[in-house]
Amino acid sequence: MALYIKEKPEYLNLAIKSMVEQTLKPDEIVIVKDGEITVELQAILDYYTEEYPKLFNIVGYERNMGLGFALNYGLKHCKNDLVARMDTDDISKPNRCMKQVKAFERFPDCAIIGSAVEEFYGNTDNITGCRAVPSDYIEIYQFAKRRSAFNHPSVMYRKSKVLEFGGYSTLRRNQDVDLFGRMLYGGCKATNFKESLLWFRSDENLAKRRKSWENTWSYIETIRRFWRIGYSSFFDFVIVAGAQTLMYLMPINVQNLIYRIFLRK
Repeated sequence: MALYIKEKPEYLNLAIKSMVEQTLKPDEIVIVKDGEITVELQAILDYYTEEYPKLFNIVGYERNMGLGFALNYGLKHCKNDLVARMDTDDISKPNRCMKQVKAFERFPDCAIIGSAVEEFYGNTDNITGCRAVPSDYIEIYQFAKRRSAFNHPSVMYRKSKVLEFGGYSTLRRNQDVDLFGRMLYGGCKATNFKESLLWFRSDENLAKRRKSWENTWSYIETIRRFWRIGYSSFFDFVIVAGAQTLMYLMPINVQNLIYRIFLRK
């Protein structure tokens, strides 16, 4: 997990709780403090490190450097090759780790295994949608030329493979789309569970991030990079650039409606 000063303590608490209560418990949880954090957030970390003194590895640095830098920094401190990603405001389902580890045992050539996610607002009883992603490798490979083929907080991956492909990029947004696209183009195998293994928090902040020009430009730049290396076609790039720009220009309520009707189940 990468922890940022603006995270809400109650969200962080639920995210960590969902991992320490897994049916297959992790033997290490690495949390990167991406810059200074609040006293309230530190109190949550202190509670869990006191409760589970051998489980947590809290690392970090003084100045906020962004998600990509934080995740690369955290990977260097992970002792295992299999690493489950997790955001500090989402909630993993209890059997997530068990199912993904068993899947890696069945498919040892896989580098990335993710899942669908259920989006919720407020609490997990209020499900607002589901983002399904392709499960077949060939479908994933084609899908990722234009759209994110994985739900980033749901993935478990091989640290060795992530580092082999240079880790996360310096992009401020969509670092995961860039990384996973490079890995797929480089020959890495991947799959997704059709079922949801994670509850993904959807709130006003998510809508604002989608609406931002930084997010729009970053996604267009990601697909442009894919085109430059030969993964995406020029037509893929044009389609994405047009669609992303159109979505940016739309009023936020229209954008949210399109997400609900066309991009979510």
